[in-house]
Amino acid sequence: MGERHRAVVRIAASGRQGATGTLNTHRWGLGMQGVLVHEWIDVNGGSEKVLDAMAEAFPDTDIHCLWNDAPQRFPVRRVNETWLSRTPLRRHKALALPLMLFTWRRLRSQSELDWMLVSSHLFAHHAFFPRNVGSPRKFVYVHTPARYIWVPDLDARGHHPLARIISPVLKAIDRRRANDREVEFAANSHFVKERIAAAWGREAPVIYPPVDVMDIQSVPDWRTSLTHDERALVDRLPKDFVLGASRFIPYKKLDLVIKAADLAGVPAVIAGLGPCEEELRALAAKAQVQVEFVISPSTNLLYALYQMSCAFIFPPIEDFGIMPVEAMAAGAPVIANSQGGAAETVVHGVTGLLLSRLTPESIAEAIGQIHEIDREAVRSRARAFSRERFLEEIRAWVDGQAG
Repeated sequence: MGERHRAVVRIAASGRQGATGTLNTHRWGLGMQGVLVHEWIDVNGGSEKVLDAMAEAFPDTDIHCLWNDAPQRFPVRRVNETWLSRTPLRRHKALALPLMLFTWRRLRSQSELDWMLVSSHLFAHHAFFPRNVGSPRKFVYVHTPARYIWVPDLDARGHHPLARIISPVLKAIDRRRANDREVEFAANSHFVKERIAAAWGREAPVIYPPVDVMDIQSVPDWRTSLTHDERALVDRLPKDFVLGASRFIPYKKLDLVIKAADLAGVPAVIAGLGPCEEELRALAAKAQVQVEFVISPSTNLLYALYQMSCAFIFPPIEDFGIMPVEAMAAGAPVIANSQGGAAETVVHGVTGLLLSRLTPESIAEAIGQIHEIDREAVRSRARAFSRERFLEEIRAWVDGQAG
């Protein structure tokens, strides 16, 4: 979303420096060669934010991915794409599924590798360098075992006819490779830790993803950092509103935000971009309250919307959910699902409200109660999920397991 590359710029500007701005003397820089592996690189996305932080934690590493749709993201680092990047399959992930397993097992590196750190939400944990002498120790940071095959009820793509046909075979291969003795796993939440145990029978420590909490909290009023056009946009917004922000896809359930706001008699702002925009606008046109759309907000604008909102509403069941933590960092109470990662970040009754049944009626009732939340307590809670904490924990995990 617009300026969401500030963290990337920070990495690029620091060159081969560590998170503190000094030359990285972490043990991997002292004779041990590593590499980062990621499914595919998008312009936006929570897993890409994790990859950004991994790149900051281990600045002397190349990156391997299936394909790279954001070449500007790592301007001073080698990013290696696979042969799938040169085919139309990069636009049709469901069709590419069977070939991904084959492709991940045939990676090539210009250096002999001692270790690899993998960011996986599909099959990247299958990564293998057959020409490497010896077996590099593999550290897999799991956003989720492939929802396509393990929990299709949480990902409609798992109901694609091809995915249903090949799912049993993929499960068997996935489980076998996850039990390689050279592989160590970490989960991005306790919710995912339980899924790893169920799918693969493996234990995994929890390392919560990085959130730019300190950056968000460094600016008391993000409206002062907006462009002229952005400031004019926020000046047109209602004084009090609830915020829904994400990709405009069915899974994110932004329709519930509009319906609940209408029932509560509170204006709503819907921020993001996606294929369901027309449907959401049609629903908004029927509402009795003001519903404003902000398409592809920049980072600064999104932070300003968090700060201005009376509540951030987050209906989906997510593996972790970075946006609720961003909202809390900005002081916005969160109304979220009591299932999934948000239940580990939002403290019910303290930083927001967790609902076991998300209906327009239940969310509308929560909106009526959200004014009781102390926004300073909300900001304080968010600091537990900072980027700095992630950098420390991911280094300690890799270092400790290999040592």
